[in-house]
Parts: sequence; C-alpha cells; structure tokens
Amino acid sequence: MIRELSIVAPVFNEEANIELLFNRLHQVLQNQNYEVIFVNDGSADQSLIEIKKLASNHAQIKYLSFSRNFGHQLAVFAGLQKAKGNYVVIIDADLQDPPELIHDMLAKAKEGYDVVYAKRLNRKGESFFKRITAKWFYRLMRAVTSINIPLDTGDFRIMTQRVCKIVTSMPEKNKFLRGQISWIGFKQTYVEYERDPRIYGETGYTLKKMINFAIDGITAFSHFPIRLVTYIGLSMAFLSSIAIAYALYSKFIAGETVKGWTSMFILFTLIGGTQLFCMGIIGEYISRIMNNVLQRPDYLIDESNIDD
Repeated sequence: MIRELSIVAPVFNEEANIELLFNRLHQVLQNQNYEVIFVNDGSADQSLIEIKKLASNHAQIKYLSFSRNFGHQLAVFAGLQKAKGNYVVIIDADLQDPPELIHDMLAKAKEGYDVVYAKRLNRKGESFFKRITAKWFYRLMRAVTSINIPLDTGDFRIMTQRVCKIVTSMPEKNKFLRGQISWIGFKQTYVEYERDPRIYGETGYTLKKMINFAIDGITAFSHFPIRLVTYIGLSMAFLSSIAIAYALYSKFIAGETVKGWTSMFILFTLIGGTQLFCMGIIGEYISRIMNNVLQRPDYLIDESNIDD
C-alpha cells in the first residue's frame, strides 16, 4: 500500500519516549496517510514491548527488531529500505527533534525539493564538549571532503521516495547517511529549529561512537587522510636527508663528531610515532575494503510485523 508519508524512527533504549513520540507524531499527522517504522536496534530495556503495544492498537505502526545492536546508521538504513511513502522522514526517538516540524518540512518538500533537512539554531541540554565537537566536526568534513554537508544538521530530514531508493541502493557497509544524501544532490533546502533537550533516558551516542562516526564520515567521502600519509612521508624524507647531509658534512669536512643522543632519541621516537599514525590511517581504509569484500548482511532481523 502506497502511503503519502513514512516516518523512520531508530530506537535504542528509549522505552520512556516511544509512546510520547507516537502521540506527537499522530497529533501532527492525523490528517495524513502515514506509517511509522520503529527500528529497534538491540535495545536492552522494554523498548520492543512498548512498540508492540502500540502496534497492536495502531495499524500504521510497523517495526523491525534487530538480533543485536548494529548501530544507529544501519537502523535508519533498514527503516529506509522498508519505507513505502512518497515522502520519507528520519527522526530519532529521543524527542530532541520536534515532530511538529514535519509539517513545515513536508510543505517545503511539496514545493519541489527532494530533500529538506532540519538545521539546528541551538542544541539545548547538551554539554559544551558535545556542542563544540559537533560544530568543528561538520566544518572539518566540509574542509576535507568534496561534498557539501550542511552545517549544524543531523539525520532529521524529509526526502522523496526517489532519493530514498538511491540511498538504499548504495552498497557500502560503513554507512554515513547524511553524507550520502548530500552526495546524491538534486534540490535540497532546510528549515531552522531549536533542538530540545532529552526528556527521558540518556544518549546512546558515547564518545567512542562519536569518534567512530566521525572516522566513517571522513574515510567514506575523503581521500585527504590517505594523502596526508604521503605528505608526511615526503616531509620526513626531506628532513632525514637534511640530517644525513649535516652528519656527513660534520664528519668528513668539518672533522667534528656528531653529538646529541637526546636529539637523536627524540627524532627516532617522532619518526616511529609518525609511522604508526600513518599505518593506522592506511589500516582504516583497508578495514573498510575488507568489510565490503566480506559481503555479510548489513543487519539481521529478529522480529518484524512488516510483510515483504
């Protein structure tokens, strides 16, 4: 059945927010032909039970439940694969992104835009560290990649079904959806909003997950890190050639013994650390190649009420 609107909501330990989210979505969309696709990403709490309760009373609620935690981006990706609406919305279940904004985003999309993303004017309830790292992450992405990822945006957006189909046809294993959607192009615009603080629960985005997410984004859309290895190698070779020339001059022309074990120790430590850093960058790219070569499924579904 073709619906006008599909809402994709990834869920990870959000049992207290699920009913609130649906009630607010229903209030906004009660005059629309819509579906809500909850994707339970291996939650350890009662999230799946709460979703099932709602689904038993509301036919427009669909759900997927993963066999384990596969990550936020794959949860969104799975929901996009099942979305049948002419327009598809991505919204997190933590209620920091207001469902009421969907009305404005849909109106903007109907003006002829393929993607309408929500741009944050403010990030309420978040630590200074998270705000400043998010700010600089997007500016770093813009500086080192060839795509124009909008500043101060997340995954909260609406897209047409044709964009959704293109995104879900992309085979890479390390998903970075906001970058992939920007890469697609077509007509894109934004609406601005104030991001609300989390009502219940704690964020599932730990520092480790944030770092991995940043690495996925940079390595997926930029050759700069691997090129940086080349630049570092050339620089170290140049400095080494100067040091060798100085040592030979001092020994055979000036007749002096080269001194400075401390400086030599520092130099070798620097070179060794640089080599390990460069090997780490190369390893990140190789690991992504390996993930794609293995051809394992992106995720495994344990339960679902969606008929293929």
